[in-house]
Amino acid sequence: MSEQPLLLALSRRFDQVVRDPIWGDIHLDASLEALFHSHPLTFLDGIRQLGPVARVYPGATHTRRAHSLGVYQLARRMALSLLERGQLPFATEAGLRSFLVAALCHDIGHFPYAHSLKELPLTPHEVLAGELILGEPLKDLILVCGALPETVAAIIDRDRPSGDDTETEFYRRLLSGVLDPDKIDYLTRDAYFCGVPYGIQDADFIVRRLLVEKGRAAVDERGAMSVEAALFSKYQMYRSVYWHPVVRAATSMVKKAVLMGMAAGALRPESLYGLDDAGFVFLFKGEGKWKIPARDALRGSLYIPVAELAYDGSNPVHEDLCDLGKRMEAEASLAAACDISDSDLVIDIPEPISFEADLRVVGGGRTESFTEREGLFGGSKAGNFVASLRKIRIFVRPGASRPSLAGLAGELLS
Repeated sequence: MSEQPLLLALSRRFDQVVRDPIWGDIHLDASLEALFHSHPLTFLDGIRQLGPVARVYPGATHTRRAHSLGVYQLARRMALSLLERGQLPFATEAGLRSFLVAALCHDIGHFPYAHSLKELPLTPHEVLAGELILGEPLKDLILVCGALPETVAAIIDRDRPSGDDTETEFYRRLLSGVLDPDKIDYLTRDAYFCGVPYGIQDADFIVRRLLVEKGRAAVDERGAMSVEAALFSKYQMYRSVYWHPVVRAATSMVKKAVLMGMAAGALRPESLYGLDDAGFVFLFKGEGKWKIPARDALRGSLYIPVAELAYDGSNPVHEDLCDLGKRMEAEASLAAACDISDSDLVIDIPEPISFEADLRVVGGGRTESFTEREGLFGGSKAGNFVASLRKIRIFVRPGASRPSLAGLAGELLS
């Protein structure tokens, strides 16, 4: 299909304008605007993008819906740029429209309180999003947008069969990669609302440097600096925002309460699906020892750190503590040794993250992986950034600490 009809499919009658503090005027057509104002999308107004981060950065109260709109804007700009430069020979109108809808709907299954529930034995939010997309009212709204609900679900949920379709595979990689519209928006938006300069991305430059190489997103040699900038911004945002010790305290307390509730049979995974922040807070009303850590965290009464150590993947004790069941056993043993309640102590280990990039760099008559190039994140250097960030911490409820606790905690982590 020639580029002209496809360009029209992404630009004709896009006369509905939503103002955004990050990207300015964002244009939608009538069908996409109706989708944006539908209940599954407006429901995301009740979920803060960064959850407990507002404890440290009070401005960080932006929502998943605002973020979703930003991802849509960047996805549309990327698609238009690639089409204008003849980079999408396999594109179809239905595929492109499905990509825009996937960008707008990618977070509709997301859990409340940021990523506090990420490691728990729950259905991934991408899977939940796919199920919502294939049901009403979204299915009909998506069809009106000129998109295919099955394709939209497959772009968001990478475990859903795509039929080895080149176009769908390309869009799902473009929506979830090192220079994806999701990452560019959340780094930039989070930095803006936190009032820090670390996450800002040069979106215009990134859009111009994108290419398609063998059906996959790539960048030219000048664009390689954008990959490095995005990875370094990610590092700085994790260091100063996402994994700030106060944020980790709140995150680990909520996670501990949910695990205790599930172990006691008081919480089922299904009770955590489809909640906004207010519904999540309601779970911890009333009596129950398992509710104490989350209730304290949500009220701002955070546990205090009594021990901290860099995570060492070669240490079998540290490796064991990555297992949530073994971590709870260690928490109970340490609490018993100090004669405090097991609800008064939590061990926090942030989830694994990566600073590697499989994006291809095209130029100088060759194509190579970004990680094969010399630079700040080349080769094994990316692992050093993870090692500098990932720390094991033990937090205790104020007033519950014992003189022996720090020593026992040090012995546990050694």
